[in-house]
Amino acid sequence: MKNTALTHIHESLGAKMVPFAGYNMPVQYEGINIEHETVRNSVGVFDVSHMGEFYLKGKNALKLIQKVTSNDASVLHDGKIQYSCMPNTDGGIVDDLLVYRIGNEEYMLVVNASNIEKDWNWISKHNNLGVEMINKSDEISLLAIQGPDAAEALQPLTNLDLFNMKYYNFAIGTFAGVENVIVSATGYTGSGGFEIYFKNKDAEHIWNEVFKVGEKFGIKPIGLAARDTLRLEMGFCLYGNDINDTTSPIEAGLGWITKFTKDFINSENLKTQKETGVTKKLVAFEISDKGIPRHGYEIVDTNNTVIGEVTSGTMSPSLKKGIGMGYVTKEHSKIGTEIFIQIRNKAIPAIVVKLPFYKG
Repeated sequence: MKNTALTHIHESLGAKMVPFAGYNMPVQYEGINIEHETVRNSVGVFDVSHMGEFYLKGKNALKLIQKVTSNDASVLHDGKIQYSCMPNTDGGIVDDLLVYRIGNEEYMLVVNASNIEKDWNWISKHNNLGVEMINKSDEISLLAIQGPDAAEALQPLTNLDLFNMKYYNFAIGTFAGVENVIVSATGYTGSGGFEIYFKNKDAEHIWNEVFKVGEKFGIKPIGLAARDTLRLEMGFCLYGNDINDTTSPIEAGLGWITKFTKDFINSENLKTQKETGVTKKLVAFEISDKGIPRHGYEIVDTNNTVIGEVTSGTMSPSLKKGIGMGYVTKEHSKIGTEIFIQIRNKAIPAIVVKLPFYKG
């Protein structure tokens, strides 16, 4: 099991630690609902240092990114971030990721912790363009500081203008007295905030400074369990649950990051899929009765015929009802359609709804 540079702090705070993607990670501190509401209403801090960071450098860096990712990275300018995915050759997804344009010939890719080795090998395999690749995953710590009070709380720590930093943009500057820190206006919660990248050696100092300035806002450490409920309320996909090696971006509702203005791995097949339609679709649903949907539960129709499977599900702390996502046959994917979730051998009614669940 790997530790992050902050594991000892989580343990000293009494966090419940669990194995996640090969790391010893805090799943919760006070409790999921309290931590969830902290992020929705004020500001919370996630240690997500387990995520992977690859640097791609050289005149063909963009060309390689265009080849392995589905979105069109040519539209990026310095300081701009893009959500994308890497299709495999079988119609599925290697991983979803963030692409940061640092400069004309330098990009940072942020990938999921569980896929670091797989992603590195995949990109390396397709790098016949002489692009310099550097894996800094073990050298970089990452804090996600999320919530409506994040900008006001963090502004005293930096020379960067956090209040006017637009969503999916980033800047590099001094943060808590540390130079060359990447601060990006991204996040996985739907409540605003920032993700901050820095060297492991500065992790404890930055953590302590963030909690000092955040004290008057009621800042709290947040575990991975609340991160999951927050992202699910927004309908954000989780790799390994809602998308994987066998689900296509078209089936997953990620057509908006699949641009056919360029050629990329398996683009022809995915284009055909988009034009001819798919047989299953990822949908969002709300439970109409009592019950909590969980990953792997069957989805059935009025005749109790299996039409799909739940990929993510929980009791929404914000909505106080069961919510989830899952793949269903195309004819059951329309918003307003009634479906049923098999919970403890009972078919519990649910309605297909439009995302996000949480409207803010």
